[in-house]
Amino acid sequence: MNMSLRLICPTSEAMQYKNVNPLLSRPSFTRVSCFMKRNVCNRYDGRNTSVYCQLMHDHLEESYKRKKKLELPLQTQGFVRTLLIDNYDSYTYNIYQELSVINGVPPVVIQNDDWTWEELCYYLYEENAFDNIVLSPGPGSPACPEDIGICLQILRECRDIPILGVCLGHQALGYVHGAQVVHASEPVHGRLSEVEHNGCQLFQGIPSGRNSGFKVVRYHSLVIDSESLPEVLIPIAWTSRNGSSSLVEYGQTRNARVLMGVKHSTRPHYGVQFHPESVATCHGSQIFKNFREITDDYWLRCRSSYNKGKHANSDAHAQVSSASRLYRHLVHNNTEVNYKSLKLKWRKFDHLAGQVGGAKSIFCQLFGQEAENTFWLDSSSTEMGRARFSFMGGKGGSLWKQLTFRLSDQSDGSSKGGGHLSLEDSEGCVKTIFLEGGFLDYLNKELQSYRYEKDEYEGLPFDFHGGYVGYIGYDLKAECGVTCNHHKSKTPDACFFFADNLVAVDHKYDDVYLLAIHEESSSISQWLDDTEEKLLSLTGSVRMDLERQHSHPSTFSSHKAGFAAEKSKEQYIRDVKKCLNYIRDGESYELCLTTQIRKPVEVLNSLGLYLHLRERNPAPYAAWLNFPKEDLCICCSSPERFLQLDRSDMLEAKPIKGTIARGATEEEDKQLKLKLQLSEKDQAENLMIVDLLRNDLGRVCDPGSVDVPHLMEVQSYATVHTMVSTIRGKKRSDISAVDCVKAAFPGGSMTGAPKLRSMELLDSLESCSRGIYSGCIGFFSYNQTFDLNIVIRTVVIHEGEASIGAGGAIVALSNPEDEYEEMILKTKAPANTVIDYE
Repeated sequence: MNMSLRLICPTSEAMQYKNVNPLLSRPSFTRVSCFMKRNVCNRYDGRNTSVYCQLMHDHLEESYKRKKKLELPLQTQGFVRTLLIDNYDSYTYNIYQELSVINGVPPVVIQNDDWTWEELCYYLYEENAFDNIVLSPGPGSPACPEDIGICLQILRECRDIPILGVCLGHQALGYVHGAQVVHASEPVHGRLSEVEHNGCQLFQGIPSGRNSGFKVVRYHSLVIDSESLPEVLIPIAWTSRNGSSSLVEYGQTRNARVLMGVKHSTRPHYGVQFHPESVATCHGSQIFKNFREITDDYWLRCRSSYNKGKHANSDAHAQVSSASRLYRHLVHNNTEVNYKSLKLKWRKFDHLAGQVGGAKSIFCQLFGQEAENTFWLDSSSTEMGRARFSFMGGKGGSLWKQLTFRLSDQSDGSSKGGGHLSLEDSEGCVKTIFLEGGFLDYLNKELQSYRYEKDEYEGLPFDFHGGYVGYIGYDLKAECGVTCNHHKSKTPDACFFFADNLVAVDHKYDDVYLLAIHEESSSISQWLDDTEEKLLSLTGSVRMDLERQHSHPSTFSSHKAGFAAEKSKEQYIRDVKKCLNYIRDGESYELCLTTQIRKPVEVLNSLGLYLHLRERNPAPYAAWLNFPKEDLCICCSSPERFLQLDRSDMLEAKPIKGTIARGATEEEDKQLKLKLQLSEKDQAENLMIVDLLRNDLGRVCDPGSVDVPHLMEVQSYATVHTMVSTIRGKKRSDISAVDCVKAAFPGGSMTGAPKLRSMELLDSLESCSRGIYSGCIGFFSYNQTFDLNIVIRTVVIHEGEASIGAGGAIVALSNPEDEYEEMILKTKAPANTVIDYE
């Protein structure tokens, strides 16, 4: 029996599994979701007695399997092997990270429709590969087969294996034994509750009750009806009365206690409704430690006369390891790689930036006269150390090229994926190829083909030394797990320059750097010499000329009207209400609904517009991109980092969730900032995305390395206050830079959670492609580092039209009118800039 190619199991070299790269598995959302198939299952009515009877297992077969497992010899070891069933959730890899550390070996992760029952039995009973099973959270209901997959059969049949169900897994434990799963009195997502418990082994060493310090994070709209619990299920935990709160004890839910935990009376099966893996849950790690102890104790008791069967330490682990290596080989080595050796030359000019007018003056003088084929990754807001470096350049040397990628038409869902890539070299020659594996696969192979000497960039304080600069559009989510896009983007789905010459500005020390890369067989210094001469010739009088040159557009649009919205206020509010219904039904915890506003501009000095935007709304992750052959300019003033990978292999995400306008007076501004800081709704939004980003990083980072050094900090910008968190982790050595992006794209702050289900719902609600908006802009350096923003607060000028995207996160606490006003607030700075500039 060969099931090896369906394993999904991330690894660390320090761990004993060598598992399959999760990003290279088959598409992960091939099911038709239950919310699209209401006729398939009748949800939430609790009438599942017939289902329960139908699911009764064969006791004779079960007894045989159990006897075979118990007859295996005991081998002492210091780890526990978990099979983690992923119910297509966005928090599963937070559980994975916890278990990797606590168990001493990473769990094997499969999605709930990856294995057949026969395949699962083979690993559980023939290979004896696992000691326990954890069922993850997920969207939907245990009453829907498309939502719960194989989990119900596991709970029915695996009576002799310790099982822990979390959230949806907990509800499945109740459902399979005849309890009713019903709507909660109110949805609770990203909020904390105090919990009391009965002191059973799962909660050993954890305090209980009001003011005990045991607070847990909840993400659920459905609950097990405690009145319908059968005798075989024992309640073990509840919310304390008046026990729900935000992170700052702000707000309460209804008085009725909600069932938070159950256990089976005779089987080692447990369930918890809350999320012990959340960053804000107290004592969450202890629960997983206790489950490990439960597992060890159970097998010691069961095998006291047989010896515990852990021969799989060598056999089953070897099989999983062998299968994983084979799969990785098949994926990564199916094409021959042509390696390219690159050499770097650079020059530093101490304290020069201020003397020649700063980054704006340098860009305008060196690259702004024509501004075609130019880029500027512009840290225009460097306060409080938010950003330090800016990078700029234009059409460069012999290695320069432009990549323009368009996805195949996927609107009917029939496309096999891939798309067309147009390549223009430095001589202007253009060729188009079809990429069956997609753009990110191509980019990954390109970056891995470069060879370089690390000592060439010793002394450089930044990570971008040349490479790809551009954007990835939102619709490239089709290469990151989503099966298809409902809408087609008017702009290319990805557009990049390969920059072999660039200028860098260190805003902290006011230094300027010139960098040039070339192939090992060639040499180049002319660009460095010419650019140095131009740079040193910049003077104050040049700065004044530039100010006059770019203070007004060179040509004006005849369209003085304001922006037109893609959707009316009434339509947007209706969509917010639809989101709230989906949340109420358990389909999502949070939905980041967006829309677009548009305005014809025809002829516009787009660089002048960008200079105006950066003055009015400076931002740490701002950017200017100009692709003239696509009739495309991007003026971005983003305050949000999507993802960064540095030379030390540290990943960092800085999601923003929670926004409020600045005040007209200093006192009003302070009050508004405090209001945001104490907002239960905004805290819930932010926490959900933090846990989502921890999950995304957890897929590609060493176990135990993902942490949150800054949670829900309020930062102030020119027009708004925002709530920002920071998530970091150490990249695994077997993971590439592009793998990291695929694990996290699109940024969770633009999708909601669970991510896959939320994106599918949003595609059904939104009336057009987001295009470049919600994607990311930044660089992929040839040394496999990158830094990418989230495309928000951005004006996209394409084929005579300016467009601006905006939206907000819809959660259970959202008010539709307030959500509309927040969306409008986010468009104001870029929209007013365009109108005023005209």
